Amino acid sequence: MSECLGLDVGTTTVKAVVIESETGAVVRRATAPNDSEMTSSEDKRAGRSEWDPDRILAVAQQVLSEVGSDTVRAVGVTGQMHGMLLVDGCGRPIGPFIGWQDQRGAEPKPDSNRTLVADLIERLDTSDPAGHVCRPKTGYMGATLSWLLAYDQVPAGSRACFLPDFVSSRLTDTLPVSDPTNAAGSGLYDVAAGQFHPPFAELSESSLLPDVVPSGFRAGELKTSWPDSGLRSGIPVGVASGDNQASFLGSVREPVKTVLINVGTGGQMSVSATTPDAGPGLEARPHVNGAYILVGPGLVGGRTYAWLRDFFLEVGRKVFGVEEDPEAVYDRMTELADLIESGAEGLTAEPLLTGTREDPHRRGRLDGIGTANFTSGHLSRAVLEGIAEQFRILYESALKVGAGRRSILVGAGNGIRKNPVLREIVEQQFEMEMRIPIHTEEAAYGAAMQAMVLCGAKKSLKEAAEIIRYE
Repeated sequence: MSECLGLDVGTTTVKAVVIESETGAVVRRATAPNDSEMTSSEDKRAGRSEWDPDRILAVAQQVLSEVGSDTVRAVGVTGQMHGMLLVDGCGRPIGPFIGWQDQRGAEPKPDSNRTLVADLIERLDTSDPAGHVCRPKTGYMGATLSWLLAYDQVPAGSRACFLPDFVSSRLTDTLPVSDPTNAAGSGLYDVAAGQFHPPFAELSESSLLPDVVPSGFRAGELKTSWPDSGLRSGIPVGVASGDNQASFLGSVREPVKTVLINVGTGGQMSVSATTPDAGPGLEARPHVNGAYILVGPGLVGGRTYAWLRDFFLEVGRKVFGVEEDPEAVYDRMTELADLIESGAEGLTAEPLLTGTREDPHRRGRLDGIGTANFTSGHLSRAVLEGIAEQFRILYESALKVGAGRRSILVGAGNGIRKNPVLREIVEQQFEMEMRIPIHTEEAAYGAAMQAMVLCGAKKSLKEAAEIIRYE
């Protein structure tokens, strides 16, 4: 039996799955909480997000040891594509991993009132009018690295890298390298040119930015100092890929025909594309197969529904003096929404509570409130319909830039799996029946698919995708 392993290193959990290459069955899986955060309370108030890299490696070794076997032929790695850490000339960490929630990039430049991230965006708006460089946000490598440089916090001889690239390098005892899927998450990488944007070339020339190699490239062989993993030393380990792309790979069997809706804490609409040109609200990201994915990221999702739940919880506490179980309130909201007919009797919600990429100051709205529809069930239904509508708007934006109409709708993430009402509403918006992968660890599954190609168990990612099965 041929097996391949996928490792997904996130900031909430670290997951590993072992897949049987011929059937696609998940034969072993393990998950452990990522308990490596070391941010003090004071630093959290200052907007910091710092994590212990050595502890992250220990958690990774823990999950590997739970699924490892000498039958595993190769390891694929994915993980959190935003954030960064510095390593020395031997690939060892210098200081913490600085996570995607870190806000130091929003601080002013020394002797200036302008923030570092605003300065980066202004430079890109001038030099990249086509939008082929994903605009940096706080927590991206570009913003955080700019802060470290501005405040003289970069030791001589150090190099920046992404978290999953660091893990892959420690598995193989090599220096970290990146692939385009992770590099694009830096806010410095031109996805059309396949290189770091020329205005930031000074960082690359100084060897501060990571080298970028093709997706699926072999990082090295598993080193002998990981004996407790249960894996044979010497098996190939792949260069890490971004978790968004790995999740798309692990969810979608027919990319050209499929639109993917992934709902977790956030939410994303994704379709494959042949060019890096994106429409309003979309980002063009490199895919592991050498093409692109048009992604509508993060404006609505599970946290949108959570904000409505928190409103109901507050009413319970402050109006009625009762405390309710948050999960029970979720379930009740969904039950009540299911009792309301489509359209919520004229109540509509635009749940853009934190703005849009084009207008971050924009806020959500409720329309059509009347005496018959101002109920908890109608509110729940209207918010779910508003979430689904935002996904459809992003899909239509992709169609306008030539992505091509899709005939298959795939759903992923707990926000879809655990909310049948949202699933039904998305199906209505897209006028397609939704397919959901039978495996729940989509990103780790995609990493394992890359491992299959790396070791020769599959000839291509297209062949590897044939193993994906839906409920």
